[in-house]
Amino acid sequence: MKKTALLNVVGLTQDLLGPRMPLLTQWARTRKIANIAPALPAVTCTAQATYFTGEMPTKHGIVANGWYYRDDCEVHFWRQSNKLVQAPKLWEIARWQDPNFTCANICGWYNMYSSVDFSISPRPMYPADGRKLPDVYTAPLDLRFEVQQQLGQFPLFEFWGPRTSIRSTRWIAESAKYVEERFSPTLSLVYLPHLDYNLQRIGPDNAAIGADLAAVDQVVGDLIRFYEAHDTQVILLSEYGIVPVDTPVHINRVLRESGWIRVREELGLEVLDPGASTAFAVADHQIAHVYVNDKDKLAQVRAAIERIPGVDLVLDEEGKRRYGINHLRAGELVVIAKPNAWFTYYYWLEDSKAPDFARTVDIHRKPGYDPVELFVDPSLKLAMLQVGFKLLKRKMGFRNLLDIIPLDAALVKGSHGRIDNPSHLGPLFIAEGAPDKLAAIEVCGEILKHLDLEPPVGLRQNN
Repeated sequence: MKKTALLNVVGLTQDLLGPRMPLLTQWARTRKIANIAPALPAVTCTAQATYFTGEMPTKHGIVANGWYYRDDCEVHFWRQSNKLVQAPKLWEIARWQDPNFTCANICGWYNMYSSVDFSISPRPMYPADGRKLPDVYTAPLDLRFEVQQQLGQFPLFEFWGPRTSIRSTRWIAESAKYVEERFSPTLSLVYLPHLDYNLQRIGPDNAAIGADLAAVDQVVGDLIRFYEAHDTQVILLSEYGIVPVDTPVHINRVLRESGWIRVREELGLEVLDPGASTAFAVADHQIAHVYVNDKDKLAQVRAAIERIPGVDLVLDEEGKRRYGINHLRAGELVVIAKPNAWFTYYYWLEDSKAPDFARTVDIHRKPGYDPVELFVDPSLKLAMLQVGFKLLKRKMGFRNLLDIIPLDAALVKGSHGRIDNPSHLGPLFIAEGAPDKLAAIEVCGEILKHLDLEPPVGLRQNN
C-alpha cells in the first residue's frame, strides 16, 4: 500500500486556483485535475458520505447536513455519530483487503464512534450552567489531552460564527501533523474548512477573497510539504463550489402563510412545531427537504412551492429516484433553488416573534442551516464591545444571551447545493494519475486505487 493523505480543501475550484494560490497551483501543475460531478445535495455531510462509501444518498442515507427525524418529530443538524452513515466506508473496505491498514480522520464529519483507528472531532462541552466550552472528541481518548496540550485548545469560536479565521484550519493542519508523527496511519483524511466562510459571507466574486485564498495556500502548501517529506502521497479534494447568490427564499414563510406550519409560543416567541405541522421545510443552502405530514395535502403543497420565486425544481418520488436521494430520511418533496438563490429556515412572519436562538450561533437548535451566523448584526452599536462585555459576564458566571446575529438573509453572498455548476466552479480531485472527471460515487474507488488496493465489485460497477 502507498501511504496517502487526502486533504479536503472545502470550496476549492479551478476558478480559484491561479496567482492568488501560487503554492497549490504550482503543485497541481505536476498532477492531474479531475472535475467531480457531485451528488445531490452538494453539501458537506452528503459529499463526505458519498466520497467515503462510493454510494448515493439513497443507500448511505445522508440526505443533507440535517433532516427531520420522524420518530421523535424533531429536526437535527450536524449530528456526529458515524452510525448514521448506512454503508461500508472507505477505511473498512481497505481493512478488509489488508488488516494492517490504518486510517486517521481529522475533523471530518460523522467522525465520532467511527471504525477509523485515529480521529479528532470538534466537540464542545456544555456544562449545566449554560456555557459552551471548546473541546474535541478523539480516538484514542487520550489523544484529546495530548493534542490540546501540544497545540492549545481547539479554537471552536473561530471554526464557525462571526469570528471565523484561518486559525481553526491551521489548528486542524497541525493536529494532522501530530497524528502522522505519533501514529503514522496508512491514510489520513484531513478536513480544511477555511474557504467555506468568506466564500459564503462575501461571495466568490469579491476581491477581498484573495486574502483567504492566500491564507489557505500557505497552510495547505505547508501540509503538502510535510506529508511528502514523510513519504506520503497527497490527494487534494473539494466537496463543492460556492457560487454568488443574491436571493434568499423564505420557503417556510410561504408554508406558514398557507396555514400548514404550526408554532408553539414560548415566552412570547415562536418555536416551530414540526410534529404538529401539515408541511414544513428543512432548509440547507440551495436545497430544502419538505416534509408533508398530511399526505392528502401533498399536491397542494407542491403547487404552492412551485410558485415561489427563486424555486427552480421540485422533486417528487420519481424525481428523488432519478437524483439518487430517495431515502426514508428525505422529505416527501426535495426542492432545488435557482442558481442565484438559497433557502432560509425562517418560519416567523414578524422578527419580533423570532425565537431567542435565531439571533445566536446555535447550529443544533435551529431547524435548518443558517449562514447568517457568519455575521454580527450591523445595527448593533459598538458591536465587538458588547460581545466582549457579554463574554466577560459569562466568565463571571452570569447567564446571558449572545444575541448578536442579524436576521437579514440578504447579507449572504455565496451558497452551494446545486449539482449543475460549470466544471470550473465545481469540486476537484487532484492527484497523480487522476482521470479527467469523476462522479462523486467514483471518488472512493479512486482513492483505493491510489492506495494500491482494489475497489470492491459494487464500486467497480459504479466506475
